[in-house]
Amino acid sequence: MTAFDQKTDDVPHTPVLLTKVLDALAPRDGAVYVDGTFGAGGYTKAILEAADCKVIAIDRDPNAIADGAELVAQYDGRLTLLAGQFSAMDELLAQVGVDGVDGVTLDIGVSSMQLDQAERGFSFMRDGPLDMRMSQSGLSAAEVVNTFAVNDLKRIFKIYGEEKKAHVVAGAIGRAREIEPFTTTGQLASLIEKVIWVKPGPGKTIHPATRTFQALRIFVNGELDELVRGLSAAEKVLKTGGRLAVVSFHSLEDRILKRFLKRRAGGEGNPSRHAPIATNIKPPSFKELKRGGLTADENEIKQNPRARSARLRGAIRLDAEMWPLDKKELAQGEIEGI
Repeated sequence: MTAFDQKTDDVPHTPVLLTKVLDALAPRDGAVYVDGTFGAGGYTKAILEAADCKVIAIDRDPNAIADGAELVAQYDGRLTLLAGQFSAMDELLAQVGVDGVDGVTLDIGVSSMQLDQAERGFSFMRDGPLDMRMSQSGLSAAEVVNTFAVNDLKRIFKIYGEEKKAHVVAGAIGRAREIEPFTTTGQLASLIEKVIWVKPGPGKTIHPATRTFQALRIFVNGELDELVRGLSAAEKVLKTGGRLAVVSFHSLEDRILKRFLKRRAGGEGNPSRHAPIATNIKPPSFKELKRGGLTADENEIKQNPRARSARLRGAIRLDAEMWPLDKKELAQGEIEGI
């Protein structure tokens, strides 16, 4: 075990900011809610326990859908599980005859269950195949690392991982793969630990590979584009008065969510006081519950370390037409040219 290793086996799969998410959703009898990131079912179960309501849960991971069958049986008609991506929630809901819901919740990023499964290749803490595919299909992290141009890898690590030494990591990968292709998480993590030196010591718990692994996972799964389109889909399916509650874990996700809600809550008016007064501003489609969002308190962080970086932003759907995604919003989800 290195100075950077963190023991996570004993950390329970506890939904982050659960109480605050429930407060934001305010579940009520007879209502219908969407849990767009079902995972281990923590939010779904809490919503079903909070009121005599129904939940339609979505997940792109086949394992999550299979493991959720027991929960479906437990709630006898109140829970419907759908396989797919939450960015297509409007289409998925239409397939089961639902055109409007009273609440949507999303827990963005990789789940604790996925991190704990070495064979899924999400974590450098457990050696396994370099995979990282949530849907278990499509381009794997190994294919990206072994076949993408070094300059493209540099851009991925810099933009999606905010890695300051992206050029160092990408260059080292380019040289190493000429000798032997990368097949495991351990191979990649070991290389990064060699080329990015971090002085070990008390409190030094962030492994040098953290940002690179984050970047690869986001790219492989198209997570930021998924979030952009998922928020728009939620805006489409929420009824007037419906509530949105989204938990994010790093600045890339939170910036997308912040801008989405700010724009739709009327927070973006004229770009300059010298500019002509705009006459085509759309009426707000959301009202934010709390500007700046909510974070975990010290007690929750102590009980669930994953909550340390989490932020919840919530909003209420207003009686106005949905806003189209603009070019800036779409650009937040993708790296042009890759």
